[in-house]
Formats: sequence, structure tokens, C-alpha cells
Amino acid sequence: MPFIERVTMPKWGLSMKTGKITEWIAREGDEVEEGDDLAEIDTDKIAGTLEAPRGGVLRRIVAQAGGDAPVGCVIAVIAGPGVTEDEIERVAAEAREQLARGVPAEDEGSPVSGIAEVGGTALSYATSGGGAEEVVLVHGYGGDKNSWLFVQEPLAARHTVYALDLPGHGESSKEVGDGSLASLALVVTGFLDALGIERAHLVGHSLGGAVVTAVAAAVPDRVRSLTLIAPAGYGPDVDAAYLRGFAEAGTRRELRPHLGKLFADEGLVTRQLVDDVLKYKRLDGVDTALRSLLPTLVAPGGGAALDVSSMLPRGVRTVAVWGGADQVIPASNAAALEGRAAVRVIEGVGHMAQLEAPGEVVAAVEAAVTG
Repeated sequence: MPFIERVTMPKWGLSMKTGKITEWIAREGDEVEEGDDLAEIDTDKIAGTLEAPRGGVLRRIVAQAGGDAPVGCVIAVIAGPGVTEDEIERVAAEAREQLARGVPAEDEGSPVSGIAEVGGTALSYATSGGGAEEVVLVHGYGGDKNSWLFVQEPLAARHTVYALDLPGHGESSKEVGDGSLASLALVVTGFLDALGIERAHLVGHSLGGAVVTAVAAAVPDRVRSLTLIAPAGYGPDVDAAYLRGFAEAGTRRELRPHLGKLFADEGLVTRQLVDDVLKYKRLDGVDTALRSLLPTLVAPGGGAALDVSSMLPRGVRTVAVWGGADQVIPASNAAALEGRAAVRVIEGVGHMAQLEAPGEVVAAVEAAVTG
């Protein structure tokens, strides 16, 4: 069936305005499937891989490697069979003109930020999309809503997607109370109430995985499905030295090796990423927040403090994703979910699967949403 798919510069985070194409992985004339790697892109925060939004033939590369392109600008054209060369060239010419003027396309679909008041706590969040199914993304310890920058946009093509900052993180209030799992779960339930979300598909990474499990245990009728990404609280193994080291690191030199443990490819830890995390850690209240949350994750003896495996409701559809090279919460912990969730281990990927293998994570969420 003839179609023309305009491949645009993605928006990976609220602050992203442009991206640099460092390499085209696919070539003009290549047949690609949805999710195939198209190009490597650098942002001011992290490098990532742009995946094909649809299968077809890559008919034009509009923005060449080495150049910058505004978010939303067409950088390539994929087409199905039967599309004439004249039609392709017309679309490509419009895209080249837009790039030459440096004018971004309409910013429709980009995340919109907001603040929700929950029990006296200001929660920052970003929402995008307009689908009937509502998906809520909950990050891990020390992360924030930008942890989802590679997956929020593709999920928003079909669903309404919310990415929130837990208390003590990102742009939310830094007061975390007792820092317990129960208090964090109450915050997420309060977020659903504040946004008027009756039932949501919850997605949690690391600490966020334990939090969404606790929400599902407390109010199963509010949860349509769970997607757990390297979740805490399942299995006995956790790198306590990483968690303590992250909480205590106060300089770039101290922080960088800990951030390196998050990825299978340490090259993803750019200087900008280290500086951004360090800037966050130096905000008023963050040090206290991280230290208050640490006992929720790590027992005094150094093992895992959480065990949420018995809390997982059997009536809630659950999909789990683990990086095979996860150094923080190893994939061996996935045994705790045997027979209770569809588990996918991605080889060559570390703790941040949503950044290193976003297509796999999006597919897992879709599997949880659609059943």
C-alpha cells in the first residue's frame, strides 16, 4: 500500500531544541522494519539511536550526518511500494527548505510540563499524546522524568503518557517524609487522583518498579497493567555500593564511575550527563532526600531491603524487561517473576534499558497495554 512516512528529529526531553545526526546507520534504498536503527543522534544531554517509526524503504536522507536539525524537522523519508520518485522528491524538497530556514515543524505532540499538588507535595510531570489508554512512567532512585526521553514520544503516538518526578527528584518538592515504599506509593496514587486518572498502565524502572508494584497491591482496581524495568524488590541481589556511592558522590570524579555502572556502554555517560546529575545533587534538599530514601533500597548489612514479590497482584497483567548486563540489579533477579510475568532479558544492555534499548521497552509496554 503506498504511503510516505516523514521521519522527524525526535524531541528527547523538554529542553531539547535541536539534535546532531552523527551517523546514518541505514542507507538510502535500504528496506527497514519498524524499530530498526536509522541514525545516531547527539543531544545536549545524551546520545541515542533513532529508530524507524514504520517499515518501508528509506527513500531519502534529507539531513546529512554531521549537521544539526531542529526538533520536528523532517530528516528522512520512508515510503511504501508504489510511491513515485516525483512524490518523494516533492516531500524531500519541502524538508530541505524547512531545514535551510532552520524552522522547526509545529511542536504538536511535544511533552507539556505541569505541577500536581499531592498531600502538600508539588509533583512535576510531563504529559504527551492523547490516546484513550493512560500510561504513567515512574523513574528510579536518583532519576527523573527525563529518564524516559527516548520512550515517551513513541508511546505518546498511541496513548496519553505521563512521566512524573517522584518526591526528592527532578523538579518535584525535595521533602520525602519517611522515604518508605508505602509513602511513595501513596504519592503515585495521589497523582492519579490529582490528574483524574481512574485506571492507568503503570511503568516503573528500578525503585519505580517497586513503587508501581506497591500501588497495584494497594489499589489493583486502579491499575490496568504493569511494566517493570529492572525493578527493585524482586530477588536478593542489588549493588549496594553503587547506591551508597551515588548518594555520597559530591564531585564529577566521584560521580562518573557510579554513572558508568548504569550502562552496558559506558560511552553513553557524557560529560554533560555527569554535570546535569551533579547539578541536581547540589540542589537544596536533594542530599537529605537521597539519604532518606537509601534505607528503603539497601539493608544495613548491604543486601536488598525491599521484597515486593509477594505484593504483585495476580490479576494485573505484568511484563518485565531486564538488561542482561545490568550491574545494579542483575537479571538473575528475574527468577522471582517466573510464572507471574512475561520476562524479556535484553543482552548487551545495562540498568537503563529505556535509554539503551528504547524500542524493546516500548514493545514491552505495548505488550502490557494490549495484552
